Amino acid sequence: MTSGLAGFVASGDGAPAWDEVLADVLAALGQAFAVVPERGGAPDSARRRTWFDTFDWRLYRASLILEYVAARRGGELRLISVTPDAGVGATQPVTGWLASRPHLAPDLPGGPLADRVADLVAPRALLPAVTVSGTAAVRRLLNEDGKTVARLLIQRPFVVSGQREALPPRLVITEVRGYPGQARRAARIVAATPGVLPATETVFADALRAVGRSPGDYSSKVDAPITASMPAAEAAAIILLRLLDTIEANLPGTLRDTDTEFLHDLRVSVRRTRSALKLFGDVLAAQSAGKARLRAEDVARFAAEFKWVGDLTTPTRDLDVHLLGFEETAHSLNAAKPDDLEPFRAYLGQRRVREFRALARGLRSPRFTLLIQEWRAALTRLRDTRPDARAGGTARSGQPIRPSGETAGPLAAERTRRAFAKVTKRGAAITPASPHEALHDLRKRCKELRYALEFFAPLHDPATYGKVIGDLKRLQDCLGEFQDTQVQIEEIRALAAAMLAADEVPAVTLLAMGEVTAGIAARQTAARADFERRFAAFGGPDGQHRMAALLRGDGER
Repeated sequence: MTSGLAGFVASGDGAPAWDEVLADVLAALGQAFAVVPERGGAPDSARRRTWFDTFDWRLYRASLILEYVAARRGGELRLISVTPDAGVGATQPVTGWLASRPHLAPDLPGGPLADRVADLVAPRALLPAVTVSGTAAVRRLLNEDGKTVARLLIQRPFVVSGQREALPPRLVITEVRGYPGQARRAARIVAATPGVLPATETVFADALRAVGRSPGDYSSKVDAPITASMPAAEAAAIILLRLLDTIEANLPGTLRDTDTEFLHDLRVSVRRTRSALKLFGDVLAAQSAGKARLRAEDVARFAAEFKWVGDLTTPTRDLDVHLLGFEETAHSLNAAKPDDLEPFRAYLGQRRVREFRALARGLRSPRFTLLIQEWRAALTRLRDTRPDARAGGTARSGQPIRPSGETAGPLAAERTRRAFAKVTKRGAAITPASPHEALHDLRKRCKELRYALEFFAPLHDPATYGKVIGDLKRLQDCLGEFQDTQVQIEEIRALAAAMLAADEVPAVTLLAMGEVTAGIAARQTAARADFERRFAAFGGPDGQHRMAALLRGDGER
């Protein structure tokens, strides 16, 4: 059976309405064709199907859908294009595939599908998004000579969950080779039948909606819905609530250790929260109508608590970085062999187990739970100000209300300008003789500036914003490479000392670790040599001109 020429859904709700619609469709088709049941096995649409993607929808964002179709023995993975009628791009038979569990890239059987999917999703796990089963039947449409010229597929899908939830019934006309005109004729007949509408979305999309989701419903980006005229404290609260949403969204996956990116995204949102409190925490505690929105000591307490969370996540994340890049590092050796590093990998893995246990205890602790609860309550109070306190509203007297206090537009410009000034001042002071601590400090200032730009992105002209962010990213990449290599060198030396003290390391492993350290040091030297060029592009006259254009507010929304 070829791919569907045209798909339709019933416009009525309930089984009786559908039965009537189906009867009308079959009667209408019967005027032009002989309609007979198809004999043989059930079509794929009657089988249980589960759709997989990463938590952050990496396949869908690449216009792909991964579908698992169960069978009596084993099943089949299918990589399908989101583009309508594009068909199946790759298939892969699988055995022992558990549709209810996450799967990392190494779980995929070898083949073209695995190669393509692994490159897109690693190091993330493929998660089951939704499962659908149902009933299906096929009717053959025959011409006057008794030849099959088209088929009608009748589907009754439902979501497999605690309570079975029916999805809109579907009708699909499929072509038979050599008779495209007859299939189009059948599609016109179905489309003209009362109670039938063209299917504008896939079963996958219908199923996601039924469970309260939609493709791409998670992103680690800030994308807070703020406007330039919004009161500054309200905008700050909305930004911080968006960051808190990301922390909470990634908490279950972090605790289950589903994949390393859950901890990474949680950690980044914690770091952004700390930067936001440093950047505009004073706005949260500003006076309004004689009352402080949030006490200054409370802001300081929350900042200290999020520093605790950041410190809690550091050891596990550092080990993740080592382990994620281990294969590439091992195969880059020249004097040593990859196998020489295996004791080092085993040591890293054992240490990660211990550090992750400490991390999980902290994230499950009453201290962390209370922090999240109190922080959300405080931010919600700030966001949900009374209607008569907002600019653009109407007071009880009927008079329009003018904004009181600082608004988000001036706040964004002033705080971003301040962060940019710190970057340019400290970057200009760096010379070839400067210690690595100076570049590390500049990297932290660049992060603060980057976060400020991201927080207030909706207020800026997209084109100018893109140019500024592009230059800043390239500078950050250089500084990040320099600092990360410094940290890695120090960590490898400390780990080697610990392994040696525990008498857990062969001599060849120590030699291999030394070669790894030398390679990292070479990368650090290259990054240091590239710094001046990268900084000149961002903090020089052209970069300052672009930042000034961004902060003038011509593109405010």
